[in-house]
Amino acid sequence: MSTAGKVIKCKAAVLWEANKPFSIEDVEVAPPKAHEVRIKILATGICRSDDHVVTGGLVMPFPIILGHEAAGVVESVGEGVTSLKPGDKVIPLFIPQCGECSACLNSKGNMCIKNDIGSAAGLMADGTTRFTCKGKPIHHFIGTSTFTEYTVVHETAAVKIDSAAPPEKICLIGCGFSTGYGAALQTAKVEAGSTCAVFGLGGVGLSVIMGCKAAGASRIIAVDINSDKFAKAKELGATDCINPKDHKEPIHKVLTGMTGYGVDYSFEVIGRIETMVAALASCHYNYGVSVIVGVPPAAQNITFDPMLLFSGRTWKGSVFGGWKSKDSVPKLVADYMKKKFVLDPLITHTLPFSKINEGFDLLRAGKSIRSVLTF
Repeated sequence: MSTAGKVIKCKAAVLWEANKPFSIEDVEVAPPKAHEVRIKILATGICRSDDHVVTGGLVMPFPIILGHEAAGVVESVGEGVTSLKPGDKVIPLFIPQCGECSACLNSKGNMCIKNDIGSAAGLMADGTTRFTCKGKPIHHFIGTSTFTEYTVVHETAAVKIDSAAPPEKICLIGCGFSTGYGAALQTAKVEAGSTCAVFGLGGVGLSVIMGCKAAGASRIIAVDINSDKFAKAKELGATDCINPKDHKEPIHKVLTGMTGYGVDYSFEVIGRIETMVAALASCHYNYGVSVIVGVPPAAQNITFDPMLLFSGRTWKGSVFGGWKSKDSVPKLVADYMKKKFVLDPLITHTLPFSKINEGFDLLRAGKSIRSVLTF
């Protein structure tokens, strides 16, 4: 029986307020309007950015359906949709690609103006939501909302991928893997023979290491206060692992001592202002490049010595690894299918969707890299 044009009732994990567990609820998902698609989610990853909303580090309106790293199948399309059709396997894109704005038209840009990260409205383009629960409207999350059996996204925020790709693996290309891998290859443009330091060894940090290795970096120094993560970092390409707790002097001095004048490239993949400044100070005083990959905390400002930049360092931000989403995601999936990179080492837990709270507990306890929820 076709569900096109009808409201779908399904299960979703609703976050009613901050610092509370997710509540699995029956929700109604409205049909897609013009230029929108409704997607049946097959698998979704748990990312630290979702947890930042739970803890208040990333401010979003409540109640909300989180999740932004997923793979699914198009169930139905709204009027005027041309790039997708029912049955297409897709990855939702939290950085859309409209192809018309200044960021999309510039070869250096990828943060399409149609994203909902900056405004945090939690609504579709027409200012309304497609989710209701217990008679209340539920907000969307950065244009994706994947912690649900069905979601609705704008046509510019989903892209067709290889139908043979395993959803429980390639969902990571929707955020974590692409964000880290691209920060090294696209944003920093790491060269062969260079030295790199990666602060934070979660799923994204490990993906940065993979990107540095793919670029041919000769030395990749992994930095984390949890030494349990070092074995996996070395497996994926780290040459050295450092726990700042094992050293009396500040970490930037340790790294400078190891490399002479600092690393060529440093990456902050945690989202803490202290480590952002430390990563900047760790890169070469004159031509070093430091990239902010971790989502910065709300309402916090950085204080740093401007001499760190005056001497020639470059400080950059990277969102979704600098990839233009619609153009790049299908290619990254194709590369995965050709075994150009692996995703299995990043996925430590695969859980049924109903165990979403357990997945977040594992993340907060530092016991998981990526937990993937399957439906």
